[in-house]
Amino acid sequence: MTWFVYLLECSDGSYYTGITNDLERRVKQHNKGVGAKYTKGRGPVNLKCYLSTATKSEALKLEYKIKQLTKSEKLKYFESSK
Repeated sequence: MTWFVYLLECSDGSYYTGITNDLERRVKQHNKGVGAKYTKGRGPVNLKCYLSTATKSEALKLEYKIKQLTKSEKLKYFESSK
């Protein structure tokens, strides 16, 4: 099963990083307001970019690493990892 680490841009300009094994479904959930507490009042969201991993464990570790970065560093990380 493929896991995705994704970066959303919220309507207020902030970024949200998360993981899922069904990217399309998860973005729809965020836009419906049922995705995550952080994005609930910040919709609609726009998928900026994503990376795929082979395991959930890898995705969780990568998500944690990305969440430690600044906003500008997050985009650079995703762009350099493609």
